[in-house]
Amino acid sequence: MKIDVISIFPEYLSPLQLSLLGKAQSSGIVEITVHDLRKHTNDNHNTVDDTPYGGGAGMVMLPEVWGRALDPLMQPETDLIVLTPAGKRFNQKMAESYSKSSHLIFACGRYEGIDDRVRQHYSTNEYQSRDIRVHEVSIGDYVLGGGEVAAMVMIEAITRLIPGVLGNPESLTEESHNDEGYLEYPNFTKPQEWRGIPVPEILLSGNHREIAKWRRQQADKRAKDNL
Repeated sequence: MKIDVISIFPEYLSPLQLSLLGKAQSSGIVEITVHDLRKHTNDNHNTVDDTPYGGGAGMVMLPEVWGRALDPLMQPETDLIVLTPAGKRFNQKMAESYSKSSHLIFACGRYEGIDDRVRQHYSTNEYQSRDIRVHEVSIGDYVLGGGEVAAMVMIEAITRLIPGVLGNPESLTEESHNDEGYLEYPNFTKPQEWRGIPVPEILLSGNHREIAKWRRQQADKRAKDNL
């Protein structure tokens, strides 16, 4: 999978080089390139925003700058993800869908967001005929300073589903959010007792059928508690 991320703070994305995702890049499973939006400006101040038409607080990111950044990255079968609090809420099913994409572009907005004509332009028939899809996505019902954190959340959730990224693929078989309403059961390791709190006896019994039943009960309880 190829991933391009566009931001005015490219250094913000440096954690993408760490841990399992860093290893996946080294092994060629995933290719991630971070682009500096300001390199596509054409004035001495590297301006990326201006005041909104119609008035209002804040600044809006310039469509011309975004167009110059996005045009050379576009290729057939691309999913352009515009990160915005107004977008569709990201979930595990979306992560699974995006993990099958060959090319993802993350547009990290700032201020009051990106001029909507960027979304409109890349949603036209010209791009759709090349199988280029535009998605507005949010990671939750709250507002962040910019799209960089949201991009990292999505990239980690998506790429770990790609074969070869996780060291142990069995880790994916029982996870929170794999099934609607399902949350993973609590896990324990050594020592058998820590600060007066023992490991549940059922986990020491060796009775795998009863352990599976207990884990399902605990997962159901967590789901109900989180309603």
